[in-house]
Amino acid sequence: MTNLYTQKDANIRRTWLLMTVFLVLVIALGWVIGYLLQSPGVLYFAVVLAVVMNLVAYWNSDKIALAMSRAKPIGHNDNQNLYHIIENLCITAGLPMPRVYIISSMQINAFATGRDPKHAAIAVTEGALAKLSKNELEGVIAHELSHIGNRDILISTVIVVLAGIIAIMADWGLRASFFGGRGDNDREGGSLLLLIGLVVALLAPLASTLMRLAVSRKREYLADASGVLLTRYPEGLAGALEKIRDDHDQLRTATNATAHLFISSPFKDKQKTGWLVQLFSTHPPIEDRIRILREMKV
Repeated sequence: MTNLYTQKDANIRRTWLLMTVFLVLVIALGWVIGYLLQSPGVLYFAVVLAVVMNLVAYWNSDKIALAMSRAKPIGHNDNQNLYHIIENLCITAGLPMPRVYIISSMQINAFATGRDPKHAAIAVTEGALAKLSKNELEGVIAHELSHIGNRDILISTVIVVLAGIIAIMADWGLRASFFGGRGDNDREGGSLLLLIGLVVALLAPLASTLMRLAVSRKREYLADASGVLLTRYPEGLAGALEKIRDDHDQLRTATNATAHLFISSPFKDKQKTGWLVQLFSTHPPIEDRIRILREMKV
């Protein structure tokens, strides 16, 4: 049965698996680009790049995610009410106080990031502070602290960096295949290898997307439930999600690379409801989350 502790261990294992898959994919793309350009040095570059970016993703992905979202750090005196909410919930959860950031947007949203609880950060939009009641804001913060507690933030943040590198290298591979292909493709097996290279380059962006979606939508349900255990008030988070659902303000700094970090998809009016879109969605349906919260007994 899934709980906070088994999810934490599973997320740590998934992170190492994700970084291994990334290493293999980058080396494969390096081989493809090197073959197409007749340059073995590209493969060596890809190996070095894979190792370096794995290290960067682990140690600095939180800084990259915060920078991409244009989140600004704040101190205790900048917003004492927010600080007190986070401090009280951290004491209840047994977690160290994370760094606190504000995103200049009137959309209601928030996310947590960092490689572990000691190096965590929570970013909250100005819209969340302005539009949510205290109980609703507590529900959102408790949700994000639950992500920190079960190590969701590690795998979520690492994906931001790794998926982006895969997409960039796939683009290099496609350009190499069309503009710098080998001149001896008529030799035995050459055409087949070129075809394999094109397939790998074309499928790599899909692999990049699947890496982002490797963060299971179940983590949102678990964080909802774990957050309610901290506040003992399901209606707080349920009410916040209702306001998030009905909020049409845009988050201009949101990107496909960081969308999965937020408590709800930041692409409000761009969302569609088709079954295929839902299959590849980074978040579960918000109506389901609200219904489940209101069925909880605490």
